[in-house]
Amino acid sequence: MDIFAFPPLTWLLDTAYRGLAGLSTLLDPLSTASAALAVVIVTLLVRTLLIPVGTSQAKAEQTRARLAPKLRALQQKHKKNPEKLQAAMLDLYRSENTSPFAGMLPVLAQAPVVGILYTLFIRPEIAGHPNELLTHDLFGAPLGTSLVHMLTAGPFSGQTLLVTGVLIAIMLVIADITRRVFAPAPVDDSPMSSLGMLRVMNALHYLTAVFAVFVPLAAALYLTVTVAWTLVQRVVLRRRYPLPEPAAVRA
Repeated sequence: MDIFAFPPLTWLLDTAYRGLAGLSTLLDPLSTASAALAVVIVTLLVRTLLIPVGTSQAKAEQTRARLAPKLRALQQKHKKNPEKLQAAMLDLYRSENTSPFAGMLPVLAQAPVVGILYTLFIRPEIAGHPNELLTHDLFGAPLGTSLVHMLTAGPFSGQTLLVTGVLIAIMLVIADITRRVFAPAPVDDSPMSSLGMLRVMNALHYLTAVFAVFVPLAAALYLTVTVAWTLVQRVVLRRRYPLPEPAAVRA
């Protein structure tokens, strides 16, 4: 079933197509990779609009860190009664005017953008007319081709391998920096500090790079700019909303 055959979604996809194609046309005099540059500009615009959401995420992270000792105390107090523990935790979050899911909005807000961008660069037709975006490339690598598709279905393209490889390498470097800079402080009595959980949390930083292998180059470019923006934004916001010093460190 093609969800974009539903008229409102058809209109939404066609509007996004016309906007991106129009921006690409405006950028033609500036760059031979005008569509790729248009994707970068759209990414920066989306992330600019999400700055207030990123600020809320930083505040939520600060609040969760401040509440961590209280949550551990509740876990110890009600460890034999899960229902009371859940109720007590909800009461604590409510009293602090927050929730355990606070800070997830940036990821959720970007999901439709990535989905639309992905669709724009895999469909030969948009709303019944040819998709001219598929004729564009970045340094010779078609914006509508993914690394996996090129390697499994062909034709082989050295440009696609090189350009996508560079973007993935950038994402891996950023993921590693993020993992090191924003590593959670270990707490002896917290299940989140177990070796297995720490490994899972570390692996999550690299999921974006893995995802980029499967999406069209245009979407991989969006993801690269996004993770770079996110790292810089987190550094800036962490200075503005620093986490409380762990009790283990103060002792």
